[in-house]
Amino acid sequence: MNLTTLDISINSFNGQIPIEVGVYLPRLASLNISKNSLNGSIPSSFGDMSSLQILDLSNNQLSGEIPEHLVVGCVSLKLLVLSNNSLEGPIFSKKFNLTNLMRLQLDDNNFIGNIPEILSTSSLLGGLYLSDNHLNGSIPRWLGNLSALQDIIMPNNHLEGPIPNEICQIRYLEILDLSNNSISGSIPSCSSFISIKEVHLSTNMLQGPLDDFPFYGSTLVSLDLGFNHLYGNIPHWINTLSSLNYLILKNNSFEGEVPTQLCELNQLRLIDLSNNHFIGQIPFCFKFTAFDGEDGDHAITDSSIITPKVGPPMGKDETVEFTNPTSTKEEFLPTCLELIFLVISIPYQIGNLTGIHALNLSHNNLTGSIPMTFSHLQNIESLDLSYNNLNGKIPPQLVGIYTLSFFSVAHNNLSGKTPKMINQFGTFGESSYEGNPHLCGPPLPKCDANGSSPPMPTPSTENNEDNNSIDVEIFYISFTVSYIIVLLGIATILYINPCWRRAWFYHVKTWTTSSYYFVVDHLPKPLCLQSM
Repeated sequence: MNLTTLDISINSFNGQIPIEVGVYLPRLASLNISKNSLNGSIPSSFGDMSSLQILDLSNNQLSGEIPEHLVVGCVSLKLLVLSNNSLEGPIFSKKFNLTNLMRLQLDDNNFIGNIPEILSTSSLLGGLYLSDNHLNGSIPRWLGNLSALQDIIMPNNHLEGPIPNEICQIRYLEILDLSNNSISGSIPSCSSFISIKEVHLSTNMLQGPLDDFPFYGSTLVSLDLGFNHLYGNIPHWINTLSSLNYLILKNNSFEGEVPTQLCELNQLRLIDLSNNHFIGQIPFCFKFTAFDGEDGDHAITDSSIITPKVGPPMGKDETVEFTNPTSTKEEFLPTCLELIFLVISIPYQIGNLTGIHALNLSHNNLTGSIPMTFSHLQNIESLDLSYNNLNGKIPPQLVGIYTLSFFSVAHNNLSGKTPKMINQFGTFGESSYEGNPHLCGPPLPKCDANGSSPPMPTPSTENNEDNNSIDVEIFYISFTVSYIIVLLGIATILYINPCWRRAWFYHVKTWTTSSYYFVVDHLPKPLCLQSM
């Protein structure tokens, strides 16, 4: 009865939580039964634990609603963690007494309705985690009154409307994640933020330019504004974000040239500007800080330009799995760059970025040839130049790259012979070269080992005769069938309609008589008749 701490997390307990748990353990201050297989509803008797400060029921199979007695009776509760369950209904009822709450984690459930205004009484709230639910309505203005908030994480809901200007009053906000909602309007000007580190607003309906972008400062590490309707140029003051590691502006309507001020951001590890309307040359002045090893402690001075197939960063090291016939390990991605430009050539200076792990310039309008300097990329594992307008030959020196696990130059205008099928290039199939009509050599099927197309086979005379005889037989068969069908059709019509039948026989008789007399009149007469 005097137990104050109980932790039975990360086990295989199943069944339901005892209904009278609050009666059995009235003096508990900390209860952690997370990461089990418990089901059923949350007992109301939790509300009898007036000393409870930490309650963690996450990662179970609990269902139902949050008991009203819990949010009224647990007056000392500071940490409430119910994430990764199957809870449903509105988050809280109108009765609420969790005024000491400092952290609320309800993510990955089935909660519906608006964000309850009753939460505005929790003035000490520092973390609000409501992601992966079915919440709707607008982002409440009263969030600006919760001055202790550091994390607002509510992605993957159905929130709509603009981001309220009152959110700028939260001076010490560090993480703002409202991605994957239906938020519209412009981004509010929040220059008062002094601790902001991560801003994730992707996959919404935000619009407007970034001329008055609010989140500038030396503390911002991650900025993700992808999949919105933002437009205009990238502002030149972008270099003031001196701590920026991740910049994602893809799938918007930005235009103009990529400013060289980006090159001054020496902490950048990932840049994604794809699917916009940028023009001009690819900047080759980037000097990123790369890291070697899992702990990321050893800096690499080489610049790197790579394109990962990973989701938006959340302040953690990004990893990507490269397809390698001899290895399936995950490699650390030091730095990243993905751009889409209008008709330009590939700068040869990219070949000097010897620390590069993956380069993806596919689906552009790139022209010119593949730089021979690419053979210097001795650490590259993925090279994708497909779907461009590149011409000329594939540099044969590329076969000296022993780290490649993916290579594609498909759908270009390349010509000449494919690289020799040695080293890593012996593992690349036809799909790596397809769509180049003037490219020849293995593994393309239309070419032999010497790089010449084999002659087309000519059909023999015997085959022609066989084909002709088959055609004649088919003609006679089809003609006979058609003739029979016509006769049957006429007979059927005459049988059904007596008027047409009488007219038919009348015309047949008339035609027969006329034909008879025509023949008789024009036949030569016998000699005996001519003499009479």
